[in-house]
Amino acid sequence: MTEVEFIKNKRGKWSQLGVPHKGWRCIEIEDSEELSCNCEMCESQPIRYIHHMNHTDYPEILKVGCVCAGHMEGNLIAAKKRDDFMKSRNSKRKRWLSRKWKTSSRGNEYIKVDGYLVTIYEKNTEWKGVVKDLTTEKPFFSKRKYFSSNEVKLASFDLITKFLSEK
Repeated sequence: MTEVEFIKNKRGKWSQLGVPHKGWRCIEIEDSEELSCNCEMCESQPIRYIHHMNHTDYPEILKVGCVCAGHMEGNLIAAKKRDDFMKSRNSKRKRWLSRKWKTSSRGNEYIKVDGYLVTIYEKNTEWKGVVKDLTTEKPFFSKRKYFSSNEVKLASFDLITKFLSEK
């Protein structure tokens, strides 16, 4: 069965009283990098790209697949665009480390991409990074400890993806 059939056949929460079927809002989307869980709305479809759905009349945030998200918010096109965005970002992430990074006068690697400036640097045997929004000039500093430049580069990419998905 497909996710559409799960909805049509009222699988999972689609058949439960007290669970709203419309009026949901996507507050985040993430790539779990594999079919890691089942949609929490139809409770049947394995999902990789997880749409986090919020509703004012429901106490939990549900992690759902693309089709359920589209039906829940009443906009299949918006849900599909989010899914396509994450698929595109996943393919870019695979190439992220092989991109040509420049070196600043201080010896730090940096790259300008998608309206952000990413700078990474080593400090006391740890790697750190800063992602600066070039529109607002607001910097976002890494708080975690990274043990390699590649780790902080990938974390920076994931942060930019999060920012772009929220726009």
